[in-house]
Amino acid sequence: MKDFVQTVNSTMKKEKNKIKPFTFKIDIVNKTLSNPDSHIVRKLSSMKGQYLDETSYDEMIKKEDTVLYEVYEKLVPEMEGELIQGLSIVHPGKVGKEYFMTKGHFHSVLETAELYFCLKGHGYMMMETPEGDWSAEELLPYTASYVPGRWAHRSINVGNEDLLMLFVYPAHAGHNYATIETKGFRKLIIEDNGNPKIIDNPKWK
Repeated sequence: MKDFVQTVNSTMKKEKNKIKPFTFKIDIVNKTLSNPDSHIVRKLSSMKGQYLDETSYDEMIKKEDTVLYEVYEKLVPEMEGELIQGLSIVHPGKVGKEYFMTKGHFHSVLETAELYFCLKGHGYMMMETPEGDWSAEELLPYTASYVPGRWAHRSINVGNEDLLMLFVYPAHAGHNYATIETKGFRKLIIEDNGNPKIIDNPKWK
């Protein structure tokens, strides 16, 4: 089955001058937002070529196209001055020794930043620039991770429960997945003796 993307209502189609202040609740127990405008479900099939152990990937997908992560969003017009906010849920699991993770992306408007706030779970925010700089920031409950402009980012769940994060980014930022899909990130995180370990991605050698 393909990834599932559902737009619940037409908030994003509203004119800027019709947007009014609003409040939403984050339901950690049921892992959702109140009245989300969009629900995205990413499955294993959307990550072809991103995991190092391709044999384990092929064996897993033959059995089930597992859901890796989900995203709920509150949408606004995609223009400067507005902020999209939402909830990211990366489920626990591994492909071979490599943890479940998001696709990862640059922003289409490269200089735009993003903020993540970890609500539950244990993970890492893997980041890199087009020039080759990289950073892996640990995510624990009630910690925030700032992703500057020009930095691609990927959420990785290294724990045994769902990794839940609130995120906020400029509405006009857009997503560029294609660059990461070519060779992945320069660094990977695998399980080594029960602990996360950062290793080089051999596709970049």
